[in-house]
Amino acid sequence: MTTPPLRLALIVGSTRTGRFGPTVAGWFADRVRDHTAFDADVIDLAELELPPALPAFGADPGPHVEALAGRLARADAFAVVTPEYNHSFPAPLKDMIDRFRTPWHAKPVGFVSYGGMSGGLRAVEQLRPVFAELHAVTVRDQVSFHNVWEVFDPDGRPLNPPAAETAAKQLLDQLAWWARALHTARTAHPYAA
Repeated sequence: MTTPPLRLALIVGSTRTGRFGPTVAGWFADRVRDHTAFDADVIDLAELELPPALPAFGADPGPHVEALAGRLARADAFAVVTPEYNHSFPAPLKDMIDRFRTPWHAKPVGFVSYGGMSGGLRAVEQLRPVFAELHAVTVRDQVSFHNVWEVFDPDGRPLNPPAAETAAKQLLDQLAWWARALHTARTAHPYAA
């Protein structure tokens, strides 16, 4: 018996002009399609029309926020593609995360990071406690591209495909395991935060 694919929200966390995020996210989205455990919903923050300020508690968040809330709620797992800015992650990513509470509950989050020498690892370390506060489970392994501008070819493919693909498969295997386990748990026992 085959199980239906899990829903993975792939969040592109940079909105900066000239960003490298779409290249990394496009490559990773192809790995998601190859993996077959997931259907990917790519959520590019640069393409969203979120209001510039968070609404007051209880206020109508607006149609764009409501639409995004539905996409996040339908996800079984999340993969966050993030650069590192000043030892942390981009402000638009934090803004988007902070707009929602329950869609993250009891769901796994994986990371694909990129940057200079650190490869975005410090951004991910800053994101882990943020998602823990939202009752999400971050998986241990991640994909990281150090000196990202030097490790992709002009067509958006890593210059060392075996290493990158092995890391992506490991991350997706872990996300799939956690997504199934947590989906089963949420179904049997609704999560209470």
